[in-house]
Amino acid sequence: MSKVLSAVAWPYANGPRHIGHVAGFGVPSDVFSRYMRMAGHDVLMVSGTDEHGTPILVAADKEGVTAQDLADKNNAVIVQDLVDLGLSYDLFTRTTTRNHHAVVQQMFRTVRDNGYFLQQVQMGAISPSTGRTLPDRYIEGTCPICGYTEARGDQCDSCGNQLDPVDLIDPRSKINGETPTFVETEHYLLDLPALAEELGRFLRERDESGLWRPNVIKFSLNLLDDLRPRAMTRDIDWGIVVPGWEDQPGKRLYVWFDAVIGYLSASIEWARRSGDAERWRDWWNDPQALSYYFMGKDNIVFHSQIWPAELIAHNGKGTKGGEPGPYGELNLPTEVVSSEFMTMEGKQFSTSRGHVIYVGEVLSRYQPDALRYFICAAGPETQDADFTWADFVQRTNSELVAGWGNLVNRTAAMIAKNVGEIPQPGPLQPEDEAVLGVVRHGFDTVGELLGHHRQRQAIAEAMRIVGEVNAYVSRTEPFKLKGEDQRERLHTVLHTLAQSVSDCNTLLAPFLPHSANQVHQVLGGEGEFMPMPRIEQVRDLDDDSRSYPIITGDYSATPRWESRPVRVGAPVAKPSPVFVKLDPSVVEEEIARMSGAGAGTSTGEAGA
Repeated sequence: MSKVLSAVAWPYANGPRHIGHVAGFGVPSDVFSRYMRMAGHDVLMVSGTDEHGTPILVAADKEGVTAQDLADKNNAVIVQDLVDLGLSYDLFTRTTTRNHHAVVQQMFRTVRDNGYFLQQVQMGAISPSTGRTLPDRYIEGTCPICGYTEARGDQCDSCGNQLDPVDLIDPRSKINGETPTFVETEHYLLDLPALAEELGRFLRERDESGLWRPNVIKFSLNLLDDLRPRAMTRDIDWGIVVPGWEDQPGKRLYVWFDAVIGYLSASIEWARRSGDAERWRDWWNDPQALSYYFMGKDNIVFHSQIWPAELIAHNGKGTKGGEPGPYGELNLPTEVVSSEFMTMEGKQFSTSRGHVIYVGEVLSRYQPDALRYFICAAGPETQDADFTWADFVQRTNSELVAGWGNLVNRTAAMIAKNVGEIPQPGPLQPEDEAVLGVVRHGFDTVGELLGHHRQRQAIAEAMRIVGEVNAYVSRTEPFKLKGEDQRERLHTVLHTLAQSVSDCNTLLAPFLPHSANQVHQVLGGEGEFMPMPRIEQVRDLDDDSRSYPIITGDYSATPRWESRPVRVGAPVAKPSPVFVKLDPSVVEEEIARMSGAGAGTSTGEAGA
């Protein structure tokens, strides 16, 4: 059994999240975490809302509220959406906790004391209309290297090179289109060149392992060619105070030295809330522990370069040496699991143009497992993918309803009608043994794929097995076994079907946890088959005047990744359909709703 850290990208709290976000960070991380728990590993799945930075201030100004009020409102919405989607966090917290601030500041002191921060004067981008700093990602212009016209102030998505906003040709603010003013300002910069040798060794080792997705490792290795010191502070009054600059209220730590440290601070908060304040070390200090970081591809640079570099600096492993701080030597990522982008009806998600659908909207009208299924089966795992309402309806109806739902429904209906309980089987015939063997083998094939983050192939294999069981029904025709002399054979076929459905339910449980609980009950099971997350309102550990919602859960009863015999005599009643068939009119209705939505609430991209 291994300690497995599932470190999930922190959604930005300037608005609710849309389905493209959860396709990148949410569902893939939950499927993996649920599978790893079922495989017997000790999983710690952590994340939270990223709540600092200029975009929060911009959105708060627009609504006429404080930054904290806006963050509180959106945090509550995001927490509810992620719970409704069934994401099994051990702790989903936020970056405005006192615990997070303290952990980030301690990391800063250690990196600074180890010599990996440079104090430099550089040109900073300021909004002429507000006087606030414009973050790199909120400045666009023409890349001076390749000529791409929509390069960001920190990076060109076309050629992959790192940039500074002042480098851009014809820079403009993404917030209001104005041309930024550049002024001299002093900042702390992370000395990436002093960390390049060790960072390169780390990435080459990961490349040689062959485990990282090619798009992630190639992009990350290319970044090594252009390593420069990167600013880790900003001119802003909303964020974490910079140690040593407490007398400068307009200086705060930048998201590059804030949100990514949330993986560590959330682990520490989880341990403190568990009653064993040092328990987080099992996932962070033990070199045998494994860590997987989940995000969309726009966050690769944070997790394959900036975060490992910060960890190397903290551990004192760069060219300047140094010693780890009180957190000890911290593990670098085992794998950065990045998904590509999801578009919608052939276009990029755009809140301002109303071309967006939020997670909460989908879950208010459709089953959460229908959305989870679509993301797993057709999501942007290794290449960009398009969400269309026609595909969503088609996959729900022809695969979930007609394939898996139909198998569950007719199996339970035949058992309920003919026996009323799972029957005792007679001697198995070769065709019974064959289908049971196919299903049992799925624990090897599907499990292997899930362990290597190949979820599209994994769910396709699980559904192929469902198809084999449906074919078994067609071959054996239990509905024709009506004579008294055929009763033993009928019982054998129905028992074989119950066992096959039960095992298929286990194979599909990481993908479809809500329906896994329903299928478990259809077959006479008691209690919750797949443990689900819950929301708790808690007090800030270091400030009793503050409270906030967290996502947590007790996942100790997670079933094992194996076949388990069905219980003869378990009552089976006439079932209700597990999945809802969608009317084809949904397609036109949703497209019309989207067309008439107009401008929506501002949302940024997922945070670090």
